[in-house]
Amino acid sequence: MWGDCMEIGEVRCKGVLGKSGIGGMDYAVNPYLGCGHACAYCYARFMRRMGHPGELWGSFVDVKVNAVDVLRVEAAKKPRGRVMLSSVTDAYQPIERERRMTRRCLEVLLDEGYGVDVLTKSDLVLRDIDLFKRFDDVEVGLTVTSLDDGVRRAFEPGASPIPARLDALKKLSDEGIPTYAFLGPMLPYLSDERLDELLNILADRVGRLLVDRLNIKCGNMPDIRSVLDAHYPELRPMFEAALKEGSPYYSDLRTRVTRLCEDRAIPVRVVY
Repeated sequence: MWGDCMEIGEVRCKGVLGKSGIGGMDYAVNPYLGCGHACAYCYARFMRRMGHPGELWGSFVDVKVNAVDVLRVEAAKKPRGRVMLSSVTDAYQPIERERRMTRRCLEVLLDEGYGVDVLTKSDLVLRDIDLFKRFDDVEVGLTVTSLDDGVRRAFEPGASPIPARLDALKKLSDEGIPTYAFLGPMLPYLSDERLDELLNILADRVGRLLVDRLNIKCGNMPDIRSVLDAHYPELRPMFEAALKEGSPYYSDLRTRVTRLCEDRAIPVRVVY
């Protein structure tokens, strides 16, 4: 999606350091509205209601041009805590290379004594290693949906290639920055292929794993079906069956992931 068809806008926000509903996080900062990664399964597409009703998710990004100034005021006033970057966008999506909103927000949070937790699908996160090393409380995670980069190209066309994300985790870990991998959403019969191999790679470069199932309660199923029909038509019946209530797929996957992580001494939390 990233390219000539991407609509780039600018908006002004009244607040940016919002309360977080994510466990362990006090706040969330989202420097952008929308996301150029254009993931077919993204749960954040409800954000289209903010000025982009009916538009294709992944076709627009709005830059919150005053976010840094607003954050500076809010961060000085609010109780210190842990900040998620980000919850309904990717803070390191392609436009961040040019606009640098995330880096500037990190500088404010560092100056004001907040902790940060970053989760991204981009190896651009390596640019900010110098800042991460100055935080007293920091953790950086990379989402890895599948070891197969073909799955990434089908479902996450604007995101960094899987090898680049795995390399980023190693570089971050080598720099002494606490890291984790988010295996999610686990796409039925796609994410669990080569799972053993993926965990072998992650074992020495992350401190922990988070694992989650596919959320289909956010209007993403039409886009998911389109991807399946275009790339994995023979898989679609099994894929959809695995998502139905009563299917043993995800319970079996939980058991398998837990066992594989125990074998490799990787701390894991299955969040579904």
